[in-house]
Amino acid sequence: MDTTQVFEAERPRLLGLAARVLADHTEAEDIVQQAWLRLERTRSREDVEIENLPAWLTTVTTRLCLDRLRARVPVPVEEVETSGTGPDPADDVALADTVGVALQAVIDRLTPRERVAFVLHDSFGFEFATIASVLDTTPAAARKLASRARAKVAQPAAEDALADWEVVDAFMAAARGGDLERLLRLLAPDAVVGADEAAVLAGTPATIEGRDEVAAFFDGSARAALPVLVGDRPASAWFLRGEARVVFDFTVRDGQVHAITFRADPAVLARVVRREGGAPR
Repeated sequence: MDTTQVFEAERPRLLGLAARVLADHTEAEDIVQQAWLRLERTRSREDVEIENLPAWLTTVTTRLCLDRLRARVPVPVEEVETSGTGPDPADDVALADTVGVALQAVIDRLTPRERVAFVLHDSFGFEFATIASVLDTTPAAARKLASRARAKVAQPAAEDALADWEVVDAFMAAARGGDLERLLRLLAPDAVVGADEAAVLAGTPATIEGRDEVAAFFDGSARAALPVLVGDRPASAWFLRGEARVVFDFTVRDGQVHAITFRADPAVLARVVRREGGAPR
């Protein structure tokens, strides 16, 4: 195959890698396009020869993701301790593919290097020697980064416990993205949807019962909803012409959504305030 054919064959894998590292499919598509442009520039240089194109594409894509992560939240590069002979969690069962969406907030708090090492090893099975070359470090240090990240994800510290607003926002993101599997992970088994009289008159369902039914209802919906506060409670709301018309009022316990109540009562809508994260805008 020529270079273009190889790239197109690798594109789905590169997209999957970038999407897992960045947790954003749109950003992942942009990263893979950047990798293609970089490949085109490299091909035009006579002094550069790419011996293993899939490996080259993996390295470039991962480093572009690392740059994007660092641009989001600048984090000082940490020195990694490599001493010690205790058991390494990197040899345990991989966690990355079983982490629920609610724990994405914990993953987001990893340093960029920890996050890349964790995803490359646990999700994609890369050897630490390969990860080390991507991160410009040693295999022992790469192993330590992945181990430290896994420990944080598997046993979040108390300060990493998810806030209710993080669960609400994760749920709404999964709804907009049509990610049924993630919606199911975020919903309690006995999750229910209810509505006040004004919301029912506005066209919302009066009741939905059960995790599967609630997830199916929200799957691919709520694209126009925005994050809000109702009093001190994080919620989401559907807006029309700049005014909140229906509030999605969440009941969250232990990182899962147990109930969502549609509210359109004017007294409730009057208390709606746009928020950013857990704070008013």
